[in-house]
Order: sequence, then C-alpha cells, then structure tokens
Amino acid sequence: MIKTDICELLNIEYPIFQGAMAWIADGTLAGHVSKAGGLGIIAGGGMPSELLREEIRVVKSITDKPFAVNLMLMMAEVEEQIDVCIEEGVPVVTTGAGNPGPYMEKLKGAGIKVIPVVPSVALAKRMERVGADAVIAEGTEAGGHIGQITTLSLVPQVKEAVNIPVIAAGGIANGKQFAATLALGADGVQVGTRFIVAHECNVHENYKESIIKAKDRSTVSTGNHTGHPVRVINNKLAKEMLQMEKDGATSEALEDMGRGKLRLAVKDGDIVNGSVMAGQVASMVSKRESCSEIILDLIEDAKRELDALKNRF
Repeated sequence: MIKTDICELLNIEYPIFQGAMAWIADGTLAGHVSKAGGLGIIAGGGMPSELLREEIRVVKSITDKPFAVNLMLMMAEVEEQIDVCIEEGVPVVTTGAGNPGPYMEKLKGAGIKVIPVVPSVALAKRMERVGADAVIAEGTEAGGHIGQITTLSLVPQVKEAVNIPVIAAGGIANGKQFAATLALGADGVQVGTRFIVAHECNVHENYKESIIKAKDRSTVSTGNHTGHPVRVINNKLAKEMLQMEKDGATSEALEDMGRGKLRLAVKDGDIVNGSVMAGQVASMVSKRESCSEIILDLIEDAKRELDALKNRF
C-alpha cells in the first residue's frame, strides 16, 4: 500500500489524480477513477454551469468517494461554476489559468480543498501564501497546455519551497515513473494520457487509437513563441501550426487556427485536422484498460520498483 499525506487530506485510497483534460475528463471518467480509489477530476473549464452540475451528478451516481472539479479561472462563467461546486458539495477544486486568491475564502468557507496547477516554484509559493491546500507541479512533458520546466527538475524544487503537499504531473504513465516522483519528494501523481484509453473514457476511438500507436517522438509542442505552448500528437494540424510559427504568425492567428480543434478530435474523431493533446508518455500507453486496472497497476508496479531499489542497494 502506498499512502501519503494527500490521501489523508482528501480521504482517498491512493495518491493518484486523474488529469483534468478538457472535453475528455467528464463525470463518467472522474466517477470511475474515484470509485477505484484515486481522485477523479471533471474538467470544468469553459463548461456551462448547468452542464457542470449534470457532470457532478454523474460522478455521484457512480460513487460516493471524493472527487474534484477543475476550474479555469479566466473563463467567463467561473463564478457560476464555483456556486455550482458549493451547491453540489464538491469536496476538491483544482485550478488553472488564473489566481484562485479572490475565490479562496468562498471555496474554503464551503469546506472545499483547493489545489492549483503550477509550472514554477514562484507560482507554487504564491499559491501557498493565498491558502492552497496542495499544488500540482506540472512539467513540460504533460499533454495540453504546458510550462517550460521538466517534471524531474520542477518537483523537487517545488517540494523544497513549500510546506503543503506536492502532486507531480507530466511524464507519468507507469509504476517506475510513479516511484521516481516519490523519490523526488512528491506526495502523489497526476496521470492524464493513460486514462484517455480507459474503457470508461468517452473520447472517440480514433483519439484512443492515436495514443496507442504513438511513438517516443510522436508529440510536439506548438505555440512556443506565443507564451501558450500546447503538447499534441504531431499531425496535419500540428505541422501547419508549427509552419505558421516559423513564418511569424501572430498569437491571434494561431489561436484562431486552433479554435474548436480539440473538440474536433475528441468528439468527431478527426485526428488529422483536430488537436490530439497527449503527453510525451503516449508511446508508453499500449492497451485499453479499466480505470481500476490502471490504478492498481500503477500502485503495484510502483511498489515492485521501490522494493527492487531497496534490494539493489
């Protein structure tokens, strides 16, 4: 059994978070991850507040275990989403794209644990000062919107800088990587790409297949010159965007090019012209499994690796 402070803080069985992947992480996926003992997370960014309420209730229909909602704080409906989280008794909120400080009193007053995603030490320290209960330190290996520091470098620096639990994210798909993050001082892991191919994930089968077929160099980072890099599977859309960057396209032009493309891939299955967001570990995801199988494999594999290291030294 692998237990850390985050398990006690959130009342979860295993220190494994499921990544809040836009258009992918719905109530069904989150519910089954939480049912299996991890922390399932609904990706609420941009979701109308009443649809968010429906997804929260989907989780509750699957399990009575703790779960989370991820809020993108720059979205127009965030205050309405916060109200829904409070009304529905959501126990944990993770945040991105903004400072949760202005909402912290309201959220914590409702008994909600707040865990921001951070790409740097400075932001982690700031989040601790405004009252965050923990932070998710996400390295550039992750899929979707990313920072610039690798997980291997970021996690130990964040752990040393703050006194709250630190969850490692980015580049984690198996027990070896899980064990490595524990050695770095992490109190848990956030896993995204591997859960995309879970049986309970409602993403289009074409999207799942693109993950399973990925190679070690299949992902690229677009938007690097705009300040908003995004890691995706290298397809026709990605190549066009990289060429646009090379030709000096503006941030606005690149944003227009990418608008609606994630939904195109996730819902319509267009993995040529759509944005297939995935982490660098996509090449290590080779089969479809249930959420329970994924979580138990991560735990058992990590324990084997930790035991093997003890015997080795």
